[in-house]
Amino acid sequence: MGLPHFTPLGCRDCRDGAGLDFAFTMAFQPIVNLRARSVHAYEALVRGPQGESAGWVLDKVDDTNRYRFDQACRVKAIELAARCGLLERPGCLLHINFLPNAVYRPETCIRATLQAAQEHGFPTERIVFEVTEGERVQDEQHLRNIFTEYRRHGFSTAIDDFGAGYAGLNLLANFQPDVLKLDMALTRGIDSDRARRAIVAGVLHACRELDIRVVAEGVETREELQTLYQLGVELFQGYLLGRPAFEEMREPDWPD
Repeated sequence: MGLPHFTPLGCRDCRDGAGLDFAFTMAFQPIVNLRARSVHAYEALVRGPQGESAGWVLDKVDDTNRYRFDQACRVKAIELAARCGLLERPGCLLHINFLPNAVYRPETCIRATLQAAQEHGFPTERIVFEVTEGERVQDEQHLRNIFTEYRRHGFSTAIDDFGAGYAGLNLLANFQPDVLKLDMALTRGIDSDRARRAIVAGVLHACRELDIRVVAEGVETREELQTLYQLGVELFQGYLLGRPAFEEMREPDWPD
């Protein structure tokens, strides 16, 4: 299946979300380095202007506005992250989700992002673009081209929701990102689930061989955290450590 047709816009149109008939903003959730006991990154998560859920926003996205929405999300995340003080946190990264099926030409569709980063003094090496494994990739070579182009500009890349989407290990075999995020389907209840421990241990071994950093998502209990840490995970994200905060970057809730 080919890529959908997009009408090219100017960078200013992308930045302003031209053509969108709804407003949105972002919440930020911490990703922590448990070993260093520091905030490694914040992920920008889309929200409605009054704090409505991501689902409320995404229900308004379709083939007619997907490109504009994807572009506007990137710019909004950078602007808000700069305003919320992320750049004052040494080494702290910003994770931004992107829709690979909304990118018609990687070298063109990155321009608004680069312009926003330049305007806000945001180094590209502090931005990580996440592609969710749950979105069916229509053209795998296209995704490879996107990753290559983004890395050329200094951005890092990540596969989100690993273990819960369409591709599984096939996606990892074809695309080696800088970061892999284990979905909560693998991490939930891992302390009492031998099969999940074995699967995660295998994924961690593969990632070490491929020089890929791993984030465990959806961690909600101390037992899950301890088990994953003992398996070799250092980076964590989940309600145990901090819920998404509306237009704010809060400090994590460190477990005792």
